[in-house]
Amino acid sequence: MTDEPVRQFTEEEQQDEDRRVRLLRRLVDFSLALIAQSDISPEEARRMVQAIRHKAVELFPDKEAAFDLIYVPRFRRLIAEKFELQ
Repeated sequence: MTDEPVRQFTEEEQQDEDRRVRLLRRLVDFSLALIAQSDISPEEARRMVQAIRHKAVELFPDKEAAFDLIYVPRFRRLIAEKFELQ
């Protein structure tokens, strides 16, 4: 463990972070709803997840692992249920 000080964000930086988080949440929620309610194929659903992941990495560089940990299980579960995959 290091004794590095925790960086304090400016108001502007915090607002930008909040905006990016809201955008990602909307994209994920919209994509989950679209997958659940439309007649897209499993492959199209997977491509959508990859596109959202790509956008998440644009919004939050070097945070691929966080996306994989937080959102991929939700997408995987929905796709498995919708398409009755094992």
